[in-house]
Amino acid sequence: MNIEPIRTASLGDTTYLLRYGDSVVVVDPQRDIGRFLDAIEADAAVTHVLETHVHNDYVSGGRDLARRTGADLVLPAGSGVGFAFVPAFHHEDLAVVGGLTIRPLHTPGHTPEHVSYLIVVDEAPVAVFTGGSLLVGAAGRSDLLGSEFADQLARLQYGSLQRLALLPDEVGVYPTHGEGSFCTASGAGRAASTIGQETSDNPLYRFDDVDLFVDSQLSGLTPYPAYYSHMAPINRTDPTAVDMAEISELGPDSFAELMTGAGVLDGRSRFDFAAGHVPGSIGIEVGDSFAPWAGWLFDFNAPLLLVLAEDQDSGDAAIELARIGFTNLLGVMRGVGEWRTSGRDLATYETATASQLRGHLQGDWEGQVLDVRDPLEWAAGHVEGSTHRYVPDLLEGLAGSVTARYPVWVICRTGNRASIAAGLLERLGVQPIVVATGGVPDIIERR
Repeated sequence: MNIEPIRTASLGDTTYLLRYGDSVVVVDPQRDIGRFLDAIEADAAVTHVLETHVHNDYVSGGRDLARRTGADLVLPAGSGVGFAFVPAFHHEDLAVVGGLTIRPLHTPGHTPEHVSYLIVVDEAPVAVFTGGSLLVGAAGRSDLLGSEFADQLARLQYGSLQRLALLPDEVGVYPTHGEGSFCTASGAGRAASTIGQETSDNPLYRFDDVDLFVDSQLSGLTPYPAYYSHMAPINRTDPTAVDMAEISELGPDSFAELMTGAGVLDGRSRFDFAAGHVPGSIGIEVGDSFAPWAGWLFDFNAPLLLVLAEDQDSGDAAIELARIGFTNLLGVMRGVGEWRTSGRDLATYETATASQLRGHLQGDWEGQVLDVRDPLEWAAGHVEGSTHRYVPDLLEGLAGSVTARYPVWVICRTGNRASIAAGLLERLGVQPIVVATGGVPDIIERR
């Protein structure tokens, strides 16, 4: 038996291919199923596609992957989806081939219907796919269905972790959510683990009282992207796979004509964006946080125009967006050189380093510093004299955090979110100076 992880870094998630002889089981695939099909040998038979829960952070490709391969699509019995599937009931084994058996374990908490899948080989449990239940060093958050359900789901999560702890120490733990996922209630590791490692090292296993566990789970939550509210309804009704066609390349005239009623998403580097960008656009570097932030700051599946550098793959950017349901892409413009030469205006702003800001703060300096990190980061420590406004909150305005009359130094942890905030601040009439290299920790630790 072999378990191959296929990670989607932008979502903080991992899909797994379990190989046993000539058979393959796929766990929690996203909708761009081509990469999973490419990873499966031509002579291998996909027997099962397993979904641990109705996902809140991406559109599933499970239904179409099962159709394409002739596999059984398995979902929790209580998932409530509107299409055919094999229901997974607690401890009702799903035999695969030979001595390998899939044993569903009801592990509610992240969602009410959540199921983990225990893999038993020759009657010995060897691995468990835990989805959004037990994570490496953490557990899946329980508030994604609304605050009114969060307390009860956290209590169920406590019971699920206790259930999983009864498995032998050597059983491998393979969670779907990990580092970088907004589905985690606290910082989760990205790698696989074992039951023994988790019961020994996971801080959640130190709680022997459910009320204390619930308090811990619900007190350390950060906001999650706005697009999440659209994922479960799609996954219950019509989750479809995507094979993206090429995106139309646009010149400045066509791009400008399409801007009416469309958002402009600039995926170039933060420094290219600062040096010149289409007024009103938002800059989110194509990378590990590209899709979640786009899904947070633009209306769901809104018409989008992309600006990319010459060496950036528009197909890759489109796939990142399609995973979260954004498929209404009108075209891409390569850089802003032709936009400039066509006589159209560009917006610009200054960039700086954390050391430059630190130098100002150590002198007799009057200025505005806006910290755009999340609320927990702010509470854990911030630059003296700075004000706080989390990036997505800028969609609702400044709320008195800074004045538009003077330049505002914008800071986060690494420069990524500060750069994203810049486009939002410009819309509010603020001229930002973005600390694009380094951030709050560099200033606090060295002052």
